[in-house]
Amino acid sequence: MSENTLHGGVKWQSPSNIALVKYWGKKPGMKQIPQNPSISFTLSKCSTETSIFYEESDRFGLHFRFDGKENPEFQTKIAEFLKEHLSDFPFLNEMDLNISSHNTFPHSSGIASSASSMSALVLCLLDIERVVNGEKKIDMKKASCLARLASGSACRSVFPKMALWGATDAFDGSCDDYAVSLENEIHPVFRSYHDSILIVSDAKKAVSSRAGHALMDANAYADVRYHEARQHVATLLEVLKNGDLETFCRITEAEAMQLHALMMCSEPSVMLMKPNTLRIINNLYEFRRETDIPVCFTLDAGPNVHLLYPDSDAELVERFIMDELERYCVDGTWIADHVGDGPSRC
Repeated sequence: MSENTLHGGVKWQSPSNIALVKYWGKKPGMKQIPQNPSISFTLSKCSTETSIFYEESDRFGLHFRFDGKENPEFQTKIAEFLKEHLSDFPFLNEMDLNISSHNTFPHSSGIASSASSMSALVLCLLDIERVVNGEKKIDMKKASCLARLASGSACRSVFPKMALWGATDAFDGSCDDYAVSLENEIHPVFRSYHDSILIVSDAKKAVSSRAGHALMDANAYADVRYHEARQHVATLLEVLKNGDLETFCRITEAEAMQLHALMMCSEPSVMLMKPNTLRIINNLYEFRRETDIPVCFTLDAGPNVHLLYPDSDAELVERFIMDELERYCVDGTWIADHVGDGPSRC
């Protein structure tokens, strides 16, 4: 290897996120542009670690391993993304990449691994670009924009605590092309919020996110949904400032149920909740009535339940999970996560 050959390695850890106001439906004919704005918590423990060793070459080369093993499906997805966006990463035309990636959470747990994995990948690539161009830091707005092109929700994972993606009159600077940080816009109670993820099923998703979004194109309730989601975003932005946990719970749960109702009203109809999903929700309702603890649930596009609650109530809620809800989880599996500080260079 020539002494002047550019080579080295970068490594980033990037978290998953859980949407409170859901992104469900894309604008037709546009690349990953949402029909409505969304708001999410950035998680802490559920993340993807990605490393790239790079070396100058006479052509673009890619080698990918997931959990130490070759994964042709993931490699093809990454290769297609990179080739489609070589104009954004022109240095890749003369670079050979060896990419290794793994999740800190079970791949089959139903957590949004595309958000964490694609944001980690983009951050690694921009770190290489930083080295190539002799720059000091990464432009996180650019990182969010490129992550969006790889996986819509990934654009929110590059920011700490909470993020907003999608244009809304309720927040100056919001944009469809990238997410913006809400870290400095939230009440202290939300800075340490917990997300306990109850694994109801570890089966592969019955419907991919891409297929699920496509179902919204012909959904009879789509326009009403997008209007209500915009209203929820405006209201939730105020709630996040004033710490109104009752309204927070109401909007968060309404968004979760509406997401699944939309799938059930699609053609073809899709039912992703399981009997134990409903058992957990009903048990939660009873627990909340008895204790007045502001714990609520949300759901991704799957059967697993995210319980959201303040740090001050963590001991009682986690005891409730162990005593009453573990029985509804696969092998008693649940993940005790919380709002996190965003991606980090390793």
